[in-house]
Amino acid sequence: MNCPKIGGRGTVLNREAVEAEDERLSELAAQLPAPQRKDFYRALSRRLKDPDTYAALNWFFLAGLHHFYLGRWWWGAIDLAVFIIGVSLLFLQQYLPGILLILVISAIELWALFRAQVIVQDWNNRLTRDLLKQHGVEAARHHSGRR
Repeated sequence: MNCPKIGGRGTVLNREAVEAEDERLSELAAQLPAPQRKDFYRALSRRLKDPDTYAALNWFFLAGLHHFYLGRWWWGAIDLAVFIIGVSLLFLQQYLPGILLILVISAIELWALFRAQVIVQDWNNRLTRDLLKQHGVEAARHHSGRR
């Protein structure tokens, strides 16, 4: 599934727009015929992501594991690499650059931690839209959810 980058990096998700999109998608799913709706919800439940898991991975592992959880491999790899470089610099007694790198990545990830709920809700909306499309329902995004 092709889900472009969301939240945190260069964009700000609008909570109200994301919630409105969630409601709209739920209404579209409810209109599916019963057998199709059952298949839709079964497939969706296997793919939905939990905001608490995302937040826990972010909180306990500042090295970008929450990005891997959402399948955002490039962002996860970048975060992990920056964190490893920062720690390596500390071992090489390059304290200032090492601490600065770790602080920068920590500040960025702290922002994502506080926005975990809306980031994951937007991700789940994208999954829902893709699944609805697979079930023959065009669910184009009405509001960008970003400002």
